[in-house]
Amino acid sequence: MGALQTTVLCLILLQKLSISASKEEEWKSATATYSKETEGSIITEGACGYGDLHKVYYGKYSAGLSTILFNRGSICGACYEIRCVDHILWCLQGSPSVVLTATDFCPPNYGLSADYGGWCNFPKEHFEMSEAAFSEIAKRKADIVPVQYRRVKCERSGGLRLTLSGSSHFYQVLISNVGLDGEVVAVKVKGSKTGWIPMARNWGQIWHCNVNLIGQPLSFEVTVSSGRTLTSYNAVPAKWQFGQTFEGKQFKN
Repeated sequence: MGALQTTVLCLILLQKLSISASKEEEWKSATATYSKETEGSIITEGACGYGDLHKVYYGKYSAGLSTILFNRGSICGACYEIRCVDHILWCLQGSPSVVLTATDFCPPNYGLSADYGGWCNFPKEHFEMSEAAFSEIAKRKADIVPVQYRRVKCERSGGLRLTLSGSSHFYQVLISNVGLDGEVVAVKVKGSKTGWIPMARNWGQIWHCNVNLIGQPLSFEVTVSSGRTLTSYNAVPAKWQFGQTFEGKQFKN
């Protein structure tokens, strides 16, 4: 009887885990369009602060998100798998998917209908893709296509990147190339002469603090949306300068 109860309990737990996993990977409905830009990128400057998307290795696999998805910029860096569905004329055969990084905000246009031109109007869920990425799931002739999307883990090459800017008493760092969740929710910095200093979100994935850190080697503690925290000790050497980019550790799946 004890063995039977154990077996039944294991089956129940496996069923619950299966249900939980299916919820995490559930596809949701949205729409997608594309923006024509040089070199296949959707933007070179955007609401996440990444700047040239090729330099931060997001390139053509980038997307601007509508208001409800963008969530005031906290979603910057997150990864989405997207596929075109339910349109026999525009969707590519087999509904292939692409994985995109949230890099920009697609602003609403309330002067246009949500069905024609106002695709990013609240509460529409919409992705504005690069032309190159869009062509991997749908035909370029389409103005707008129905898609399904889901959050996925970000696969990144190398460590997370720390780009420094600001001034002596207004220190900023752009966090990019973040693996796992991709979505940074908290950052702390530590100099050789300071303790851990919490940083505030300035905008997108640019974080700041009002502390003079010049001349100190810097360590960073980065927390992503799942709650996991990664610490990169002395990732930035003492002779750093504003405008430079350094590499920290990387989250592992």
